[in-house]
Amino acid sequence: MVALMACQPVEEEQVSPSGTPDEQVVALVDSYMQKRLSLDPLYAPYLGNFEYNHVLGNDLTEEYLKGRHELNSGYQDKAESIDRDSLSAARQLTLDIFLYDRQIDLVDETFPQRFMPLNQFYSRYSTFLQLGSGESAQPFRDETDYRAFMSRMDGFAAWVDSAISRMREGAESKVVLPKVLAERVIEQLDAQLVEGPTQSPLYGPLKNAPAGLSDAVKLEYEIKIAQVALPAFKRLRDFMVNEYIAQARGSDGMWDLPNGRLWYQHLSNVHTTTALPVNEIHFIGLREVERIRSEMNEVRERVGFEGTLEAFFEHLSSEPRFFFESSAGLVDGYEGLKGTINAVLPDYFDAMPATDYYVKAVEPYREKSAAGASYEPGAPDGSRPGIFYINTYNLKAQPKWGMTTLSLHEAAPGHHFQITIQQELESLPDYQRFSSATAFVEGWALYAEYLGVEMGLFEDPYQYFGKLSDEMLRAMRLVVDTGIHAKGWSREQAIQYMLDNSAMAETDVVAEVERYMAIPGQALSYKVGQLKIIELRQRAEKALGDKFDIKQFHNQVLLDGSLPLSVLEAKIDLWITSRAQASSL
Repeated sequence: MVALMACQPVEEEQVSPSGTPDEQVVALVDSYMQKRLSLDPLYAPYLGNFEYNHVLGNDLTEEYLKGRHELNSGYQDKAESIDRDSLSAARQLTLDIFLYDRQIDLVDETFPQRFMPLNQFYSRYSTFLQLGSGESAQPFRDETDYRAFMSRMDGFAAWVDSAISRMREGAESKVVLPKVLAERVIEQLDAQLVEGPTQSPLYGPLKNAPAGLSDAVKLEYEIKIAQVALPAFKRLRDFMVNEYIAQARGSDGMWDLPNGRLWYQHLSNVHTTTALPVNEIHFIGLREVERIRSEMNEVRERVGFEGTLEAFFEHLSSEPRFFFESSAGLVDGYEGLKGTINAVLPDYFDAMPATDYYVKAVEPYREKSAAGASYEPGAPDGSRPGIFYINTYNLKAQPKWGMTTLSLHEAAPGHHFQITIQQELESLPDYQRFSSATAFVEGWALYAEYLGVEMGLFEDPYQYFGKLSDEMLRAMRLVVDTGIHAKGWSREQAIQYMLDNSAMAETDVVAEVERYMAIPGQALSYKVGQLKIIELRQRAEKALGDKFDIKQFHNQVLLDGSLPLSVLEAKIDLWITSRAQASSL
């Protein structure tokens, strides 16, 4: 019953026409955001909204799908009725972002993603575990909080049953996961088949329970884990093993799904916020791989390595001095980089995040198939710091020479820097503060690596090779992601391509390729976004000459939140024109 609370059809609401046009736009987009959260509140705690802590949400029911469509179509009509010319430049941006998102969402509804509701990289069960661990955004301060998550456990059990039903529909429609991804999901679910509640990540809040929590509530919570959450995981795992795996597909890419190539082009558009054809993206990747290989060869010569580039890759991925001997040493190494990088940031930025971050190893239950690194934003009010996750499952996949660039990307001035600044922009509508255009977010993080050269952080040639290695990864993604999903590449072909063009550990390559299989198109966003930001910066430098100010350029990119690339380009072009006109007066 609790899960259904978030799945009722959205009631039509007339946004008040009172106030200035700017105020009407803010009211419109924030009203949409609140209705979207009430429809599916799973991620609300990450946004600092704790109103729905008791509701998991079920994004697979017919009620939810109907409500989502009514919400998107209704608010698109309202937004289109607004006279854009009556708005300030800032609120024109807000309207542009909102309309872009609604158009994308309405197209997205036409594809049957509901038939593949989970994978080893993104899944509601993984988010549920993180929230329930007591180490994420879900609060566990008092009895009310504990009872709220007990209700979320009931909601999770309902979602599992919906997921099983939808995957059965998917099998009938030939919309199923590749077999290898189904196997990865089973591995993750196997880890949840523990002997009792105390062995589950969900027991974490009881290990760290507040002093005032009664024994009765603790016992009730433990029973809920044992009788609701753990059986739900077992039902899902048994379904995957006994039924689904036999129906999973042998192919690796979307081309083999009904309307798969069209679906993949849509996902490419969603993640890059462009209309670039996938074939064009593929060839951009090939060109970038060739360029970066040439630069890598220059580093090989600079350090005096006499073998081939492939032999240099092998040297860098096997020489013991390039690796930590313990997980703790790796995590401490990244914590130590913070001071070095933070010291040079004021030369390039006016805006700085108020909230800090810390480095944490990826949890054991997901480390085998998780990415090498990731970032989880802190609380918008600063009460909880951001988390830079580093995967310590295979220390040979985490070379010392890659640390500077990875820190720049995940922490400052990359994801932590950009996302935290965005969350702290209280002058923006909440919709804008918490929006996330993938190409902008990931493009900025890759641009942060590029900026590290100017910052003087790559004087060590091995660290510079690390920068090239990460850039190569993002270039290879353009080739491999499109290769798998549009050109019929196999998983093995994609793995071999990446091994041939990088010093990455094979375990890392396998996890990367399987990630592209799981979330098609997402990996394209990094390089496409970075290239656009660099292009816009070079355009501004050329137009403004000695009037160009790097801090002001970064302000223009960062201080309106996460923008679709077309919206960002229009904004920067307007800024260039206004700056040029001002300097000519």
